[in-house]
Amino acid sequence: MNWKATARHGSLMVNNYTEERAQHMYCVIDKSRVMKMPFDGLSMLDHAINASLVLSSVALLKQDKAGLITISDKKGAVIPAERGPTQLNKIMEVLYKEKTRYTETDMDLLYSTIRGTLKQRSLVMFFTNFESLSGLQRQLPYLKRIAKYHLLVVIFFENTGLRNLSRQPANDVEGVYIKTIAEKFMYEKKLIVKELTRHGIQCILTPPQNLTVNSLNRYLEIKAAQKL
Repeated sequence: MNWKATARHGSLMVNNYTEERAQHMYCVIDKSRVMKMPFDGLSMLDHAINASLVLSSVALLKQDKAGLITISDKKGAVIPAERGPTQLNKIMEVLYKEKTRYTETDMDLLYSTIRGTLKQRSLVMFFTNFESLSGLQRQLPYLKRIAKYHLLVVIFFENTGLRNLSRQPANDVEGVYIKTIAEKFMYEKKLIVKELTRHGIQCILTPPQNLTVNSLNRYLEIKAAQKL
């Protein structure tokens, strides 16, 4: 009972306290060939690594536990979520060595790794990329299974080159053809967002240059809403 507030307002005022628990936040990075595409001198993997370092640093500052998983056709690094003073250094040392592989992602292996590593419901920020709806459909059964146990946010990239092409005027037949193809691929990205959302999976479609800011904002929104 807040007696001072009660006296001021003339009605009963009660303080409500909410226990704040440390959330477990994992950055899961796809390092298969879909992350090889370059942008501003960096690959998609490089952008994901930079965003993961910022996310992990902020999570630790917020008293959350940060962890890391990398995946391709083989299991990569696995760092269980902790918040000790050396945790960020561990994550930095691992990510410094990571490189893309010319392979497909083994989603079944990713699912089993997450199930074996994450011992409680966690925020999973999955950095990957899709260029077509069919590419998503191959992974969707595994994403749905992960989302059953954890709060999954799928983060993938807007193709800014195609976006620019789709906005250019078409002055000849070749221009019309290029513009049409670019618009088709841009529409596919929107369909991917719609499909993920339909299955209750959060997603971020972002230009590479905005990846860190958009990922960080989503983490902060989730934390503020206490969704875990």
